[in-house]
Amino acid sequence: MPSFDVVCEANMVEIKNAVDQANKEITTRFDFKGSDARIEHKDQELTAFADDDFKLGQVRDVLIGKMAKRQVDVRFLDYGKIDKIGGDKVKQIITVKKGVSSDLAKKIVRLVKDSKVKVQASIQGDAVRVSGGKRDDLQSTIALLRKEVTDTPLDFNNFRD
Repeated sequence: MPSFDVVCEANMVEIKNAVDQANKEITTRFDFKGSDARIEHKDQELTAFADDDFKLGQVRDVLIGKMAKRQVDVRFLDYGKIDKIGGDKVKQIITVKKGVSSDLAKKIVRLVKDSKVKVQASIQGDAVRVSGGKRDDLQSTIALLRKEVTDTPLDFNNFRD
């Protein structure tokens, strides 16, 4: 029975490269001279440091630009609150989304069931497995999900015949 998985995972190698390029640009830019602006990368978490809120916004803009150049969807980033870490210095934790959240999984299953296409969707941990009788039905389901789910970047993998 043909099936595929709906997942939400970023390419961590490309994210690491984007962070490295952003740090390189931040160290060479004139408006960051003498400041402690940088981005640290640890597993699924990025931490942006800057001297004030304005420079933190500039650091985020540089990061977003570098991620866009490396074809990493910026919808993977989940921005935390801005914390003061002494003096004027601030930091912000940016989490990289991984896996389909339970709310989104339920929304995907509901969309598939309401579409009246002859496929079944089931939640498998942090992914949604869609299976059906025909390959064409699965492809129309992928098209439907790409059109309807716009707030989270979805990836379709493990396509089986």
